[in-house]
Amino acid sequence: MNLPKIHSITKKIMVALLGGFLLLFLLFHASANMLILRHDEGAWYSAFCHFMGTNWIVKIMEIALLGFIALHILLTLWLALTNRLARPVRYHQQQQSKTHSTSKLMVWTGILIFACMIFHFSDFYFVKIGWVKGEYMVETEKLQDPEMMQMMQFAQQMNMTPEELIDQLESESSMYVDENEDNAETETYIANLRSKLTVMDIINRAYEEGNITTDGKWLRHLSYDERQTLRKTMPECGVEPDFYYMAREKFKSLYIVFMYLIFFAVVFMHMRHAFPSAFQTLGLNNYKYNNIIEALGKIYTWLVILMFAAVPILVYLGL
Repeated sequence: MNLPKIHSITKKIMVALLGGFLLLFLLFHASANMLILRHDEGAWYSAFCHFMGTNWIVKIMEIALLGFIALHILLTLWLALTNRLARPVRYHQQQQSKTHSTSKLMVWTGILIFACMIFHFSDFYFVKIGWVKGEYMVETEKLQDPEMMQMMQFAQQMNMTPEELIDQLESESSMYVDENEDNAETETYIANLRSKLTVMDIINRAYEEGNITTDGKWLRHLSYDERQTLRKTMPECGVEPDFYYMAREKFKSLYIVFMYLIFFAVVFMHMRHAFPSAFQTLGLNNYKYNNIIEALGKIYTWLVILMFAAVPILVYLGL
């Protein structure tokens, strides 16, 4: 097999740099997840997700992050493959090595992490890009439509429901057009009113079921079909995935919690070696500081993993 000629040291440095960036990202991600534990109806976490989902700079960084993850995986597998091809015949007798045991599992834990990421993405990121259906939310002020409010007020004055008003407008449509005018404009107007009536039904259901935040800012727990209706009728309203609600619902299942804890255990093993290995590859280690780097790696790894694990565990316990 002929692979492009890139020196193994170059590949190792690239893997280390990308790995170091991903280590920092994991701390950022874990810190953001901790917002789920706030009992504020998801105000802080939803505000964070709203910023991350609407800021164009963040969107560019998001694409870059996915590219870094893919490149890190590709380079790691490439490095492992080239090392294997360089010595197709294994040592007859295994040498004793002082290398940490987790270093020998780096490729395998990396593959497992990639598989678990697909599971994780199907719960959240794929919902965001529309590949998987989820629960959604929308800002109430963006649903305020002057025409809708005018229709409701007129219906109240006529002592009719909005549905009855629209039916009457449709039956008497000839009164709203000139004899020589095409009825298409009126039919479009009536159809638009019916679409807005559907939006009113969505809003009313949310209020009746209590799916609105205390401050009245967000309508929550919208279905995929309701999302599609809002995006079609009011494309500027900006329907967003309700990640706070979805996370709290997901982590009520012991099976889901157990799966995520396995995921975090695999990430722990990968990070355990990645932290000191990055320093070594980049030539930042020193015999005077190796013990400190090793200790910092342990602290950092435990901190990040415990932060990740705390969310599903505490949510499952109802905290």
